[in-house]
Amino acid sequence: MGENRPVTSTNLNIRIDGSAGAPAPYEQLRTQIADAALAGRLPVGHKLPTVRGLAEELGLAANTVAKAYRVLEADGVIETRGRHGTFIAAAADSAAREAAAAAQAYAERARRLGLTFEEATAAALDALRARFDA
Repeated sequence: MGENRPVTSTNLNIRIDGSAGAPAPYEQLRTQIADAALAGRLPVGHKLPTVRGLAEELGLAANTVAKAYRVLEADGVIETRGRHGTFIAAAADSAAREAAAAAQAYAERARRLGLTFEEATAAALDALRARFDA
């Protein structure tokens, strides 16, 4: 796994970096699929390869690909349609819904903790800045 392997037959063009210090292979796979979906390189409805098929093409364990698919599905980037396969979902809608739900949960928690609006807003902004500026 110490080399980059393009996946051309699936048009995913995924490369897994096996060098020391590189992120875990499942995280590399998850990031590349999510980024491609967000950028529109993988349009909504695009059928992804099976777990086993993609694992073979990338030289990864099936469990590694399955883990990436599970996280992508939990994030709303992909959806599994039973025997029909796995497809790129309408991620923007799903992401917006999930972000709104997380924001609502945060607002409720901040209120229960007795934070003022300004304190809650400052805490949220600090967390966002730390995550997006990193």
